[in-house]
Amino acid sequence: MLSQIVLGVVQGIFEWIPVSSEGLVALLSKFFFQSSRPLQMALFLHLGTLFAALIYFRKDWKEIILLKDKKTLKFLIISTLISLLIGFPLYKFVNSITLGASLLLLTGLGLFATSYFHKSKKRNSLSENSLALFSGLLQGFSVIPGLSRSGVTIFGLSFGRENPKEILKLSYLMSVPVGIASSLYLILEDGGIILDAWLGLLISFAVGIFALKLIFKFIKRVNFSKFTFLFGVICVLGALISFLS
Repeated sequence: MLSQIVLGVVQGIFEWIPVSSEGLVALLSKFFFQSSRPLQMALFLHLGTLFAALIYFRKDWKEIILLKDKKTLKFLIISTLISLLIGFPLYKFVNSITLGASLLLLTGLGLFATSYFHKSKKRNSLSENSLALFSGLLQGFSVIPGLSRSGVTIFGLSFGRENPKEILKLSYLMSVPVGIASSLYLILEDGGIILDAWLGLLISFAVGIFALKLIFKFIKRVNFSKFTFLFGVICVLGALISFLS
């Protein structure tokens, strides 16, 4: 029970900030709680934060489902398809977490670049379709533990969007379709994981909603370039600690 509480809290908090929740949950599962399937556990707990994103952004999802926001719907379809095309084969071959520290460092460097983009007055923006392909591609690679899904999608979306709140919201909306697909696959592959991780899933849902509220309050008060720079520093420090440990 303790393991589920800890893993659920970690997933609920770190899904939304650019420090790989998948990598952290997998590390904790394997080395602290001796789980025999750490990556599966990490991916399954995304289902809790998926429901959190559905509830928190319920008005946006209603607009999308009722076809009142076709632009976002098209974006999500394109980004999700490319994410699944990249992410599924990668998941089949990823059996270790040895790259975690290196990829966390890479995420930090990407966020430093994002902070520069939002300070610079001269920016070359991608078209909407290219942006969907690019951010979807990056999200697909985030199946590798250590590469932050929110971090890489925030980085990718910064090439086409300038509004910080819109960047964060779209990054979080992107997590839902791929989360549904990966969770369904895991349940079909190993239905027993539901019994093993149901408490962690509920906790990740509750903590996830609370964390989203805090983040969107925070982003209103802090310059976005400072926001991404701060999380870039956190990623780099986390990577350095991992390298030294």
